Amino acid sequence: MNRRRKGRKRIIWLVVLAVVVIAAVLIVMRGRRGETNGERRTVEVETGSIVEKALAVGSIVPRNEISVKSKVSGVVNKIYKEPGERVEQGEPLLEIKPDPTPLELAQAKREVEMNEIVLKNAKKAYERSQELLPKGWISDKEFEQAERDYEQAELTLQMSRERLALIEEGSVNIAGRMIEGVIKAPITGYVLEKNVNIGDPVVPLTSYQAGTVLMTIADMDSLVFKGTVDEIDVGKLSLDMPATIKIGALPDAKIPGTLEKISLKANEENNTRMFPVEISIDDPSIALLRAGYSANADIIINEAESVLTIPERVVYFQNDSVYVKVTGPDGGERVVPIETGLSDAITIEVRSGLEEGQEVLEKPQKKL
Repeated sequence: MNRRRKGRKRIIWLVVLAVVVIAAVLIVMRGRRGETNGERRTVEVETGSIVEKALAVGSIVPRNEISVKSKVSGVVNKIYKEPGERVEQGEPLLEIKPDPTPLELAQAKREVEMNEIVLKNAKKAYERSQELLPKGWISDKEFEQAERDYEQAELTLQMSRERLALIEEGSVNIAGRMIEGVIKAPITGYVLEKNVNIGDPVVPLTSYQAGTVLMTIADMDSLVFKGTVDEIDVGKLSLDMPATIKIGALPDAKIPGTLEKISLKANEENNTRMFPVEISIDDPSIALLRAGYSANADIIINEAESVLTIPERVVYFQNDSVYVKVTGPDGGERVVPIETGLSDAITIEVRSGLEEGQEVLEKPQKKL
């Protein structure tokens, strides 16, 4: 009885061991098949389009943006236009009220008084020379000098009076040209920015100082894209290339443009050399554009339509040869030389060597 029990137990253990071995073999074979299938994944040769493009990163800016400044000093007395409002050329924007210091006002008045005295004396000398010249008591040169002194004294007095009028009233007419404290719009456009408030002091624009920027005006009907392109791509660019502008704030808008400027000098940004470019906007009515929108532009370098394409990742580049791998009749790999064309770094054009619908093997995945 004991021998029979021992024999049955041995048979049971052998059966269990056999089941475990068979299960392990199946798992290993299934895993190998999975690896084989993973290595032999394929992609199909398709007909499609490829666009080679260069990326420009920048923003939307007005083509013509003007900083409005004053030619007279003082303080802001009135503001007629606010940011966002449209103005026509010649419309008033602000009014500058003279605000001279007591010393400046006193000096201007005393200067007028002194020049009046100088003119009075010069006039007497000139009238006296007119009487003496016919009698031969003075020379022609002395007469001409008296005449010049008189004319110069008149001009000096006029200038001092004009300066006093500017200081006191904020306006004066000089040679038919009105200079006043009312600042008018130099162009037709929109007020983008107001830099002063009522009561703020204003430094005038002169030949030796920049002056206070009062407002910024731009023609929003004429906008451009200004950005930079990597030095790797700039050599492929040429003027009049088409471009597509994409604005981050308007994800659905694709605005057509034309490349119109390529800088001859690069700027260094984060240890990378970037070349400034400018793209005109062909149709600004596609979307409501605002100055300062950040944007990217795809500049179309080359384009191929209705060509055979495959993912560039399945292509092998070795020395001067280019090839892919396909499944051979025996189920193994077969090398097929191909001729490639245009590439956008993701998809590549196949000019010869493959046919539409043909299956190409993916490259084996490296195990970590």
